[in-house]
Amino acid sequence: MNFQDYPVQSLMYITDRPDIVFTHGKGSWLHDNNGKRYLDFIQGWAVNALGHCNDAMIDALNRQAQRLINPSPAFYNEPMARLAKLLTDNSCFDKVFFANSGAEANEGAIKLARKWGRKFKGGAYEIITFNHGFHGRTLATMSASGKPGWDALYAPQVPGFPKAEFNDIGSVEKLITDKTVAVMLEPIQGEAGVVPASGEFMQQLRALTRERGVLLIVDEVQSGCGRAGTLFAYQLSGIEPDIMTLGKGIGGGVPLAALLARDEIACFEAGDQGGTYNGNPLMSAVGEAVISQLVAPGFLERVRENARYLSDRLLALSDARGLAGERGEGMLRALLLGRDVGPQIVQKARELAPEGLLLNAARPNLLRFMPALNVTRAEIDQMFTMLDNVLDQVL
Repeated sequence: MNFQDYPVQSLMYITDRPDIVFTHGKGSWLHDNNGKRYLDFIQGWAVNALGHCNDAMIDALNRQAQRLINPSPAFYNEPMARLAKLLTDNSCFDKVFFANSGAEANEGAIKLARKWGRKFKGGAYEIITFNHGFHGRTLATMSASGKPGWDALYAPQVPGFPKAEFNDIGSVEKLITDKTVAVMLEPIQGEAGVVPASGEFMQQLRALTRERGVLLIVDEVQSGCGRAGTLFAYQLSGIEPDIMTLGKGIGGGVPLAALLARDEIACFEAGDQGGTYNGNPLMSAVGEAVISQLVAPGFLERVRENARYLSDRLLALSDARGLAGERGEGMLRALLLGRDVGPQIVQKARELAPEGLLLNAARPNLLRFMPALNVTRAEIDQMFTMLDNVLDQVL
């Protein structure tokens, strides 16, 4: 089917899209309407933790769709309860609220922190966040984000989000007042260009927040669910936060997110929080299939091994090409280009023939790599062969 035959003109414009329509995919590969296939190292912006059309996810969808899809969030259902227990059994948290997107989970975290501040901290409501951070596209989560230009895009912003500098504990400490209820950060700033928080900074932040009686919230929408090589990125620094948000990878491609909290922080009362689809059994069954695979013996060890291989090869490529290095954790990595050629590389990679390569330039001077966690060594090697071809053209 030709591109012109698809009714894409009915879609509201929000971004520039190439004139192709993806029709099907499996694992690390996507296929378009022209029959061309692409090696996918974006995976829906770190959404498809297990690649496209994972068999266990498909089985979970099929089984659950024939049993129960949505009884209403006013009632318990089996997959919701099982997934919640799977998450608490494998984290430092006690309670879970399910949502549909990372932004919605982060909204829930903001609400929960402010409710806790009203009940236990004299009405404190300010949440310290960080310059260049990204927490979603609702008005509150955009206000919490530190993305340049967002302060004016839908002004006025929601107040109560003073900005500190990432990896600078002094900048956090000087912002804490009697109005401060929490500090919120991504353990790895993804949209900023894959900038990890140092282990020392995370430990300093946990010590400071405990000392000053404020909550520590980790936004693991992108870094969680195996992406960092551990089930959750906060585990890399050996700390225990008060609140965590998950999205993207938890659903493996379906709309699912979660807000987790320690028992003493989970202070919502009836009517404080909700959502039409939160915890619906169809999405929860898929989430259970995803997390069950991530915690299976040996899975995360293989992720870490392949992540080291990817990192080593990116460093070797950087040295050979005179680029500026690489950074990241696990299967969330960036190649630093040293010049603003990222968008050209992304386009040239997609246009490769006979097979294309899907990459992302989170910033013009770098490439971001977010492959499926079960990507193979052979696929990593193939990606580098294709990338070398593109670099020959662009550089």
